[in-house]
Amino acid sequence: MTAAQLIEGEVTARGRKIAIVAARFNDVIVTSLLKGATGAWLERGGAAADLAVVRVPGAFELPVVARKLAGSGRYDALVALGCVIRGDTPHFDYVAGECARGLQLASLETGVPIAFGVLTVNSLEQALERAATTAGNKGGEAMQCALEMAGLMARL
Repeated sequence: MTAAQLIEGEVTARGRKIAIVAARFNDVIVTSLLKGATGAWLERGGAAADLAVVRVPGAFELPVVARKLAGSGRYDALVALGCVIRGDTPHFDYVAGECARGLQLASLETGVPIAFGVLTVNSLEQALERAATTAGNKGGEAMQCALEMAGLMARL
């Protein structure tokens, strides 16, 4: 038996067009995620003209805008950024769950990868850790995921 063919995507921004959809709610956290994502874009050779940033009110609004962008045919992948912090009511469950479901549905309907960079945390402290400007910024990780998936989709 011969070795199986391995198909992977390259994590590069060169020649790619990416859109970031970022919520304004919990803006201190999301702005840090956005810095991480744009930093990862630039580190991997991305050109400013090939990156779009679209702001929406909150995480619940991310899916509809992501669906519109993914369906436009202009982008190789998208990055969705937001932050939902658990409170004392079930609101967290609805917003976080429907945001995730809507983004997945938008990706499946269009075939355009959408990296999930939406923090769903129990506290502000957890959000700050995950949006750190040093190591571990989930916005940067989401951009890396989007770039790898864009590369993979181009190879399939």
